[in-house]
Amino acid sequence: MSYLSDHHHQEMQLFSHAPSSSSPQPPPWPPSDCPYDSSIDHLSLDLRLSISVTPIKPPSERSLLRKVRDRNTAEALKWEAAEQIRLAAIEKAYAERVMEMTRREMELAQSEFARARSLWERAREEVERAERVKERAIDTTDPTCVEITCLSCRQKFRP
Repeated sequence: MSYLSDHHHQEMQLFSHAPSSSSPQPPPWPPSDCPYDSSIDHLSLDLRLSISVTPIKPPSERSLLRKVRDRNTAEALKWEAAEQIRLAAIEKAYAERVMEMTRREMELAQSEFARARSLWERAREEVERAERVKERAIDTTDPTCVEITCLSCRQKFRP
């Protein structure tokens, strides 16, 4: 397993011709035992290929801060969503309560209207009955039987 993890961390690096102070000097190219044509020197690039095993770099502070910020942002968004859901539930409960109260008021108003209508109908019937009684009384009274008495002198008159 160690070989596999080391193998995964191998990287290939291309170095330019200018050596850095931290890297070792590249071997001369071409090797001295190889025939070398100096006329093509300006056409070739001096590249060195090296394979090295580098340790895993710990995450930088910037990337850690980004992760923390992203996590905080995600948590803040979750909290905000939860808060909006909570407020929506409260508003829904309030709306349902108002709707229930409105429904009860409507039922009460309808029952009062029905009661008022029945009272109006009874009053109308009583007025009609009183008018019928009056008409019957006028029709049944004989005009010759009517006597009028003066209240001041107590004298009786007939029409």
